[in-house]
Amino acid sequence: MTKGKWIPVQGAQGKHSKQAHADLPEGTYEREMSKEGFFGPAAFFYHPKAPTGWSDFEGPLRPRAFNLVKPDAFTHSLWDAPVILHNKATEIRMWHLTAPMGGYVRNSDGDTLLFIHEGHGHLWTDWGHLQVEAGDYVYLPRGTMFNLDKHTSDGFRILSIEATNTHFTLPDRGMLGPHAVFDPAVLQTPVIDEAFLDRQKLSGEWKVWVKKRGQVSTITYPYNPHDAVGWHGDLAPVKLNVRDIRPVVSHRYHLPPSVHTTFLSDRFVVCTFAPRPFETDPGAIKIPFFHNNDDFDEVLFYHAGDFFSRDNIKAGMMTFHPSGFTHGPHPKALKKMLVQDKPMTDEYAVMIDTRDPLDVGAAAEGLENKDYVNSWKTGA
Repeated sequence: MTKGKWIPVQGAQGKHSKQAHADLPEGTYEREMSKEGFFGPAAFFYHPKAPTGWSDFEGPLRPRAFNLVKPDAFTHSLWDAPVILHNKATEIRMWHLTAPMGGYVRNSDGDTLLFIHEGHGHLWTDWGHLQVEAGDYVYLPRGTMFNLDKHTSDGFRILSIEATNTHFTLPDRGMLGPHAVFDPAVLQTPVIDEAFLDRQKLSGEWKVWVKKRGQVSTITYPYNPHDAVGWHGDLAPVKLNVRDIRPVVSHRYHLPPSVHTTFLSDRFVVCTFAPRPFETDPGAIKIPFFHNNDDFDEVLFYHAGDFFSRDNIKAGMMTFHPSGFTHGPHPKALKKMLVQDKPMTDEYAVMIDTRDPLDVGAAAEGLENKDYVNSWKTGA
């Protein structure tokens, strides 16, 4: 994030609260306008009408939604899976795997983060064997050669996020300490077990599909190239399940989504929304606040649960809000802005915020819910 000296301003006019996201003037909705996501200077406006109360919205900035469980086309390789969104810093795909891959995938364009939306089975890597299941993030360093083997008849549905020409890292937890959000002890690395060693004995040809500069090369081996008998070092794939994430919460203040950052890359962040208690202070808002996303494109993939700030959004869908307009909760959520009817949220979702504008992949056009832009209208 950009840091430095900002033009010094400190002011207030009219009716306003003393504290952001709490004790709003009666009958108003708060809108935040800020620099560098939620890390720079900010202004907070108080409106008598919801800032998303548009009657019409046309043009490339319109909010969009995609049903990513709609396609049932099986692909052996991740590189055949449709690209949903992309820019120079990342590439986001949805991969449906229903049969043995018949080879290995290797990404030489950057690190890969797999999020297992559906399915469970075996992940085979250069480092050894991991069992994976729904809710797992799997970090694969650039150059990892991997194969997935399903357990269930339905196979895998996997969200793939590439850090193009760079890396994924973990955020600095600062004064929270290194064991907040999740303890590094929960991260699991592959093991060289009997199953991995037995697999090395399988005969026949093995193909490796390598992506570099967006192009795929196929390398064929007359033996299983996963034939390492050991390794050491401080680089390896790791997995983290969303159930092991313990969100930071505040009972008096609705924290911005950046507090839920799980992975960092140079030009984007990956955040995880996991179940957490609602704010209990009477004056604190209990829903996401309206905000201008002027510096970051915002993508949300809905994994499981009740997505309390959204209407008519189901697991396996993805929403895309390009930077440049105000967005926030849907009308149903606004009715519970100050009082919730249950003690906790019940949702798991993956958020990707990109510093550079995203383009919609050609394959995503046929998966779009064109009516999503109207879902903020009262009664929609």
